[in-house]
Order: sequence, then structure tokens, then C-alpha cells
Amino acid sequence: MRYLMLMLALFTSAARAEDAKPFNPSDYPPGVQKALRYANEECTGQDGGEVTFAPDTVRRIDLTGDGREDYIVDFQDTKCGDRETTYCGTGGCVMKILVTLPDGSVREVFDGNVRRYKLMARPMKRGAARTVRFDLHGGYCGGFGPQTCFKQKAITATPFTFKQP
Repeated sequence: MRYLMLMLALFTSAARAEDAKPFNPSDYPPGVQKALRYANEECTGQDGGEVTFAPDTVRRIDLTGDGREDYIVDFQDTKCGDRETTYCGTGGCVMKILVTLPDGSVREVFDGNVRRYKLMARPMKRGAARTVRFDLHGGYCGGFGPQTCFKQKAITATPFTFKQP
């Protein structure tokens, strides 16, 4: 019975993989496409070849609480030719956060290196901004390298950065 369940699970996941739509930058608004062009420019500058985006490079989610889709662009699994580390280093991987404004345009509010991020619980208050917890290089908390450094930020239409002390 276990063998049958395992086979069923494998066939189901294989079928989903075949149905998965390949990543296409043109599926996103111009502001997000501009953020994605960074990967091409960086790869070209390093004579790296063709850029390959992971299917989950762009995450659509309302971060500001205004009911409009915002975007997290995470280059963690993006490849430049056969290089897997063009967009990542000891400080993490390049990540951009873009919010959709009332006029429909998209504004980049964050561009930095992040080791990981986590969306915190959705606020109880309707229309409240989502908070993101960022796992950063230890230098952002006065330490160094692998030391733990977490920063939290409620995402609004106001650009922000993290600065090292």
C-alpha cells in the first residue's frame, strides 16, 4: 500500500511539473519587467550568457494592504548562463520589492541583498500593511558575516533601505 501511495504521489507531482507554465517576464507590469532587466544587465556585464529565471522569481501579494497586487522579486534561484551565484553572495541574494500605486504604476521600494525573508502574520486591522522579516548579513546589526541579523519592516509605498552601523 505504501508503495502504491508513493507512486501516486510521484505521478501527481510529475504531472504538475509538466503543467507548470515557464517563467515569462512579459506576464508582469512594466515596472516589474524593469526590475527583472537588472538580471539581464548584470549577466551581460559579466559575459555570463543567457539568464534563466526560476518559476517563483516573482511573488504577487498585497503587501501594502490596499487591495492591489504588489511584487517580491527574488533572484535567489536565477542563473546567469551556467553560473548559479551571480545574484547571490555572503550577504544573501538580490531581492526587490515593488508596490502598485493608486494610478496603477509600480514603484520599487526596496532593492538589497537578503539571505531569507518571511511574511509575518497578516495584520488583524483591515487595510494594514504586511510586515516582512528580513534575514540579513550580520554587518547590518553591528556584527559580521554569518551572525544572525533580523530586521522587520511594514511595507508601504515609501522606499527604504537597511544601513550598516
